[in-house]
Amino acid sequence: MAEIANYLFFRHLRAEPSSHVIQYKNGRQRRSGRAASFWFRPLDTAVVEVPVDDRELSFIFHGRSADFQDVTVQGVLTYRVVEPALLAERVDFGIDLRNGRHLREPLEQLSDMLSALAQQFALDDIARAGVRELLIDGHERIRRRVREGLLADDALSGLGLELVAVRVAAIRPTADLEKALEAPTRETIQQAADEAGFARRALAVEKERAIAENELQNRIELAKREQVLITERGANERKRAEEKAEAGRIAAEGHAQCARLAAAGQAESLRLVEQAKVEAERERMAIHRDLPAQVIFGLAAQELAGKLQRIDHLNLSPDAFGPLLTNLLRAGTARLEAAEADREADRDREER
Repeated sequence: MAEIANYLFFRHLRAEPSSHVIQYKNGRQRRSGRAASFWFRPLDTAVVEVPVDDRELSFIFHGRSADFQDVTVQGVLTYRVVEPALLAERVDFGIDLRNGRHLREPLEQLSDMLSALAQQFALDDIARAGVRELLIDGHERIRRRVREGLLADDALSGLGLELVAVRVAAIRPTADLEKALEAPTRETIQQAADEAGFARRALAVEKERAIAENELQNRIELAKREQVLITERGANERKRAEEKAEAGRIAAEGHAQCARLAAAGQAESLRLVEQAKVEAERERMAIHRDLPAQVIFGLAAQELAGKLQRIDHLNLSPDAFGPLLTNLLRAGTARLEAAEADREADRDREER
């Protein structure tokens, strides 16, 4: 927007470098150029300001595809003014000499004209294709169709405009149709996700099974080793028990053998002792065999007297004491004779 300063009856205008200013005085063009700066009198002067920088025009077109589906196309159209004087003749770009603003809205009018031209070419291309085809490659088709149509149309050049670029940002069907079109893909993606989840679960189950089998195999191996250890331990215990039993048996046999030998020796000793006693008794009996009864009775009394510790009372009558004394004397005489006979026999043996 141009800047205008008031100085009494004169005013000064200064334009931006992106604006082309045309001054008319008394109905005739006085000056024309970009970034102009000049003095003028408002009573006989008219000024036109045309922007010559690149302008962007956003558009939204609603059309119907070949399969009768509503489609919305969004994009941006970029243009610029190459012939400001020609455009000023077609569109009113006059400014208010008090504040520098346009008296009307020329840019909005120009935008409506360009949008109508671009919409005509875009809707023509939309009507020739189905909605799926438009969603797949419609961006490039519509962009190329709008660009070619605007460049070939005389209306654009007749306004002194140049097309810089055409961009199509989005092509969208209605919300219900969009959901319906997305459903197969969404189902496919969901199915792939489910299959991936199933695969992960199957892999997890397989890994768990492998782990369980490994643990079971380890347990079986440990059980086998424990069984072998128990078997070896039992064999060792059995061997130790057998060795202990064998040692006990050998010791028992040794003790039994010793006991038998001791018993045999003791029995033999007893037998020899008893035999000696029998022989002595037999010799003694042989000695007393020919003695009279009174002598034997006296010897018995002597033997009894030798074994008695103490005599509390002794009663001797004349009838019993006389024969007893006689018998004792006889026995003593016989014993002396026998002893004398033994001594004689011993001397005879020594002499021999």
